[in-house]
Amino acid sequence: MNLTVGDILALPGLEALRLRAGQRHCHRPVRWYYVAENEGIADWIMGGELVFVTGINHARDEANLLRLLQEGHQSGIAGMVILTGEAFIHAIPDSVVALADLLGIPLIEQPYMLKMVIVIQLVGTALVQRDSLLRSQREILTQLLTGDYPSIELTRQRASHLQLTLNRPHRVITLRLSGIPALFDNHPPDSAEAQLQAARQTLQQALEERLAAQPASLPLVTLGELFILFWPEEDAAFLDGKAWLGEMRQSLSPSLQPLSLFCGLSCTVTQAHHYRRGLGEARRALEVAESMRPDKGICDFSALGVLQLLTAIPDQELVNRFMKETLGPLFAANRKHPALLIDTLEAILQENGNVIKAAERLGIHRNTLNQRLQRIERQSDHRVNDPQWRLNVSVALLIWRMSHAQQQEFL
Repeated sequence: MNLTVGDILALPGLEALRLRAGQRHCHRPVRWYYVAENEGIADWIMGGELVFVTGINHARDEANLLRLLQEGHQSGIAGMVILTGEAFIHAIPDSVVALADLLGIPLIEQPYMLKMVIVIQLVGTALVQRDSLLRSQREILTQLLTGDYPSIELTRQRASHLQLTLNRPHRVITLRLSGIPALFDNHPPDSAEAQLQAARQTLQQALEERLAAQPASLPLVTLGELFILFWPEEDAAFLDGKAWLGEMRQSLSPSLQPLSLFCGLSCTVTQAHHYRRGLGEARRALEVAESMRPDKGICDFSALGVLQLLTAIPDQELVNRFMKETLGPLFAANRKHPALLIDTLEAILQENGNVIKAAERLGIHRNTLNQRLQRIERQSDHRVNDPQWRLNVSVALLIWRMSHAQQQEFL
């Protein structure tokens, strides 16, 4: 995984560094380091940096240090190192320590007696070495995802040498930012490109920070517009993966706008040479999430049932048209509850045609249910007990549940 703030604190030769705040966020990945030489840092950082503040080229009083933390938080820095001693910054003010804790920024104190050149050399070398390891790890994972590897035996040997734990069940998760064409249609090219890259950086940093917090996790892989995660199924820390994806999607939504994030999960993959199949499943689930837009923006391929077959149809408009043609006559856009008859029909199918149980499920009188059934048969021109039509309706309702179509008019 990426080199984290915690990894840097553990480097031999840097024992004099002292963590003053933000201990819970030491798993943040460090992309590179930056030595602050100006009054502010907002214009000079991109996110993921470990920022060094010396006070040598610019006076740093309490107000300025607070400003640097605020700017670092807004830009998504990995952490901040403040050099202290008699010459420049005598000590880190308590207010700065408190703000770093509040913002969740790891704040490190470096005594001037520890020479900056030594720190930069050790950190830079560790970053380069970790980057080289990550490139090789991602190469192996990309080969497994695409099926483009010389032999599975050689790939396993390389994976073992590169500290990749492949011998446990994983789910492949694909994530993609949606709405890019509209972004470029509505903004000048330079502005649209800047927004796109900022959104991708924000998403990548959030994903890598999550992975860095988990031991023995596989690194994030990117393929074109796809971000790909490997989720260990049996790890207790990962068991509620879908819940975490939903929470992350919701928390990132404001900073990703006008783009939206969608996620697709594969079935469990137990062998490394099945990662290609897992990627295919995750991509098809992602396409369902993007086209049908479930509430949480996440689709699990293993929960699709017969929709697994429907997602294999190249023209997804055929699937949507089938749903609209089957359920459309029952949708009343001008009524207070436009999906009333659809919900009624679904209750009948769930209770296997038992009118009494369906009425109880809906919380209505049996006579009311019979009246609705008459309307359903009249408007659909089908009998509810027609086996073929019940099959069509069952499939259409599967598509309906996965979509947000109930919030829109069918036609």
